[in-house]
Parts: sequence; C-alpha cells; structure tokens
Amino acid sequence: MARNKLLKFGAVLLALLFWQLLAVIIGNSIVIVGPLDVTKQLIKDIVTPVFWGSILFSFLRIFAGFSVAVILGIVLASLSYAYKPMRTLLWPYIAIIKSTPVASSVILMLIIFSSKNLSAFVTFLIVLPVIYSNVLQGLTSTDEKLIEVAKVFGAGFIKRIKFIYLPQLEPYILSATSASIGMAWKAGTAAEVIGIPKGSIGERLYEAKIYLMTSEVFAWTAVIILASVLFEKIFIWALKFFYKRLWRS
Repeated sequence: MARNKLLKFGAVLLALLFWQLLAVIIGNSIVIVGPLDVTKQLIKDIVTPVFWGSILFSFLRIFAGFSVAVILGIVLASLSYAYKPMRTLLWPYIAIIKSTPVASSVILMLIIFSSKNLSAFVTFLIVLPVIYSNVLQGLTSTDEKLIEVAKVFGAGFIKRIKFIYLPQLEPYILSATSASIGMAWKAGTAAEVIGIPKGSIGERLYEAKIYLMTSEVFAWTAVIILASVLFEKIFIWALKFFYKRLWRS
C-alpha cells in the first residue's frame, strides 16, 4: 500500500515536471503556463473574497442538482423495479436526457430559466440517468430466491430493504455516485461558462479567457479538479459510513 502511494506521488511529480518543462520550451504564457505560475496565481486569488464567493456559489448549485438527481434517480429506479410498466414509460425520457449534449441542455435551460441556477439544472440532467440506470441494474440483479425466502420467514418490507436490497445496491450506488460527481462538476462549470451567472466559477473562467489570463484559467481549472475530488471523497465516505451504521443497527 505504501509503495503504491509512493509510486503515485512519483507519477504526479513527474507529470508536474513535464508540464513545467513544456511551459519553458514553448515560452509563451498566453498559450501555456507552468505549475509554478499557477501556484502563484492561486496564492494571489485565495486571499480574495471573490475567490471563495465564486466557489460557494457554484458548489451550492452543483451540490443541489446532484443531490436531487441522486434522490429522484433512486426513487424512479425503485418504482421501475416494482412496476415494470413504469420502466417502459420512463425509458424515452431517460434515453433523451442521456443522449442530449450539454451545450443543447444549457441553451434550452437558458430559454426557460435564468442563468443563476443554470448549473443546478444541468448537473441534475447529467447525473439523473447515471443514478437511475445503476440503481435499476442493482435492483434487477437481486436474487429473487433470497426475497422469497425472506417472505417465507416473515421478514417485513423494511427488513427486506435493510438486509437484502441495500446491501445489493451498495456497489452500484458507490460506483454511480463516484462516476457522476466528476461529470457533475464538469457539466456544471461548463454551463456556467456559457450562461455566465454573476459570481460563479464559470464567470471567472470566462473573464480569464476574454482577457487572455492563462494562469487564471489554469488556476480555476485546478480549483474545479480539487473541489470535485474533495466532494467525491466526502460523499463516498458518507455513504460508506451510512452502510457501517446500518450493519450495527
């Protein structure tokens, strides 16, 4: 385990070194800047209220869209599992949402809604099909014989959920949420760059692009990556903690 972590750390250092060498070779700060310049820009930005305000603005909306998508995805998947006609009824909507490009979704949302909550709506549309499909797959792969045995021994609906369905869904929910969190941040910030809501990360990126502030673009990109990774770690930890408490109760 320690050796694996050391190798990963070495790989990161090698990537940063390659990045810095590439920036030095190109020698044009408008085209590319090195990690040292990006770090300096981050240090400069991190002490400003605008920096934290933009992160909070985008985080709250992306988190809201993600949370609603997770809850609704689980509910719809459960209904589709319990009532097969519901699965057929929902199929065209899920297929359309899954196939629609982010740019098209953003434009449609801008026609209907204001840009302020645009990232929340786009995040919701991106995450919902992933959660729905994974949870439905987990439910349909549940051993029917196990459910029949539970019914024979008088296990109620709540106990079947706790001891059969929730354990069955754990890897599917963990996989779905882990995959969709990164997608949520990518889609949410991309929507903000197009809609340019005031006070968002997207607005900061758009301004950096307009004024050719490449170091600012890289700095905000680093912030998005770090926020996405941190959010994923916390959310996955919370899910695993929930399952541990479930087994103890």
